[in-house]
Amino acid sequence: MPGRVRPLAVIGLLVTVGAGLAQSAVSAPLGTERARSFLTRVGFAPSTVEVERMAPLTQPQAVEQVLREAVTRAATSPPGWIDQKLLTARELRALGEAERMAEQRERVRQGFELRGWWLREMVATPSPLTERMTLFWHNHFVSAQPKVRYAQPMYRQNILLRAHALGNFGDLLHAVARDPAMLLYLDGVQSRRGQPNENFAREVMELFTVGPGRYTEADVKEAARAFTGWSLDPERFGFVFRRGLHDEGEKTVLGRTGLLTGGDVLDLLLAQPSTAEFITAKLWREFVSPQPDAARLDSVAAAFRNSGYDIRTALRLLLNQPELVAPQPEQWLIKSPVELLVGLVRQSGGRLEQPIGAALAAAQMGQNLFAAPSVRGWPGGEAWINTQTLLARRQFIERALQRPGLTVSDVPAMNAEAGAEQVRRRLEVAVERAVRVDGGGWLTAAAALAPERPASAEDVQRLAASLGAVPAVGLPPAGSLSLDALRSLLLDPAYQLK
Repeated sequence: MPGRVRPLAVIGLLVTVGAGLAQSAVSAPLGTERARSFLTRVGFAPSTVEVERMAPLTQPQAVEQVLREAVTRAATSPPGWIDQKLLTARELRALGEAERMAEQRERVRQGFELRGWWLREMVATPSPLTERMTLFWHNHFVSAQPKVRYAQPMYRQNILLRAHALGNFGDLLHAVARDPAMLLYLDGVQSRRGQPNENFAREVMELFTVGPGRYTEADVKEAARAFTGWSLDPERFGFVFRRGLHDEGEKTVLGRTGLLTGGDVLDLLLAQPSTAEFITAKLWREFVSPQPDAARLDSVAAAFRNSGYDIRTALRLLLNQPELVAPQPEQWLIKSPVELLVGLVRQSGGRLEQPIGAALAAAQMGQNLFAAPSVRGWPGGEAWINTQTLLARRQFIERALQRPGLTVSDVPAMNAEAGAEQVRRRLEVAVERAVRVDGGGWLTAAAALAPERPASAEDVQRLAASLGAVPAVGLPPAGSLSLDALRSLLLDPAYQLK
């Protein structure tokens, strides 16, 4: 198992860098530096154009703008197979061995394509905040394709999360509880009167709403009875309530006794103050700082609950916290692999040349979309960095800056008849060519520098300021070629932070 390292120690960022950062009044324009920090926190690393557009705004104005620009639908055309009829268990059993293997390969191919589709949407979206929130909920209401098996339910869950990403948490909770991917992942389809499955009942309490220590084992057992009969139609893979399988007896959950249904249990959980506290604490760690300020967090949680769980209410308060525009070293956050990858493309004006390869590169860095390691999702924070993933991050950046060479089109196509070696080689090349960054164009746009000309000390300072939301640990020496200086700054540990 790769050795864990504390990234702030590895990076050496707890030196005096950033100690003098001051918090400006909310009435002052953000300016270039704080606008870059803000946009990196609420979305992905921004382009120069995005920074210039945000710089004249105050922080409250910037928050209102990103909330106003949020969308509820993906702009990227979906994969062609999303409406393809899924084989029922009976139909699968009727297949011959060769047909079953072909079906399995097709599921794998669709899974790769689904990951690539979402990365393309993150790169192209006019609302980075929407995709960040979709990613947040993807890691909160975890389902994973290896167990769900089919890519279609995972795609539909992604669409659901995006539609509710900045909407109402109660509506989102009820929708996810009936979502086919969730019913498959947490075995709800197997739960019936007399044999209730406790998986969803436990996770909806511990991971989705009130959090650990706010319920008892008896609550889990009784809630599981309430969710019996929640199932799927095998023909259309949609939610169906099977009354004959539902336990209609009296149940006691969180101190309330009655003929409780699954919907009643969800409403009981929403009525608990700890639910707002648990969700806002997770959002704080996602956007603001690793350790929430207790008093301010309580205020956000109270407003969130009093609003009837309006997600925008919580975000409006969280995104106006001073840490978003002027974080101190102890408040810096580590970019997730997907944030690093998508941010590099968006910031550089580069290309997501091989979306499937990009998805595999993200997986190598520790974040395999649609396949979180457990129902708890990716732990995030310092867990993103270990000796293996840090190396994968550096390799990804170095590959992105390489000149074009072998392309995926040079390797035979991956299809149902492709052999294992052919598939392996094609995927290997796809990772190598996943992202392409035009260093020269980036230098010109970001710092008005020619790539093959030596950079002065002033040039280096200007280039470093245009790249990161966190000061670089070490600047390349004056006289370095501009392209070499760019590479050095992207490989600087500070580029992993926000």
